[in-house]
Amino acid sequence: MSGLVDASVIVLVAVVVTARQFRAYRIDSERRWWLLPVLLVVLALREPGMIDAHHPTASALLLGAELLVGLVTGAGWAWTTHVWAEPDGTVWSRSSAASIAVWAVGIGLRAGFFALGTAVGVHQDSAALLLGLAGTLLVRAGILARRGRSSRRGAASSGAYGDGTTRAMGREHV
Repeated sequence: MSGLVDASVIVLVAVVVTARQFRAYRIDSERRWWLLPVLLVVLALREPGMIDAHHPTASALLLGAELLVGLVTGAGWAWTTHVWAEPDGTVWSRSSAASIAVWAVGIGLRAGFFALGTAVGVHQDSAALLLGLAGTLLVRAGILARRGRSSRRGAASSGAYGDGTTRAMGREHV
């Protein structure tokens, strides 16, 4: 039953993240952007067999590789995402075509690690996938929150020509 729950959580998170990925959405650096990744980590750590008892070294290496790929994918995804600030100070983001490539490479590497683990006989659980996904989302959200704060500061400090505000112009006296 636990495997079914994990698979459902992974699919649900993937659908939600993918749906939001290519729509412009507001970045709020003050919200709890770390909450979903923490929940995924809790779900992953409740699983008892994260490391295969018969192949502990290979299993730990595959888990470490999964985490590393997740972190790098999250960073790549965040840095290929367009981030902009509106004149009112709100910050928005939307993934780019390069984000698709980052996702494709990340998924390909994860599939390769799974195939490698299967080839050497390592029992792999969904916990590693949950941890990798949590790492991806945590790094992406953290970088986007930081980029959002930088964009907001940049928009606030550039209040000169063309900033979208109208000023009352008085009559010139010569």
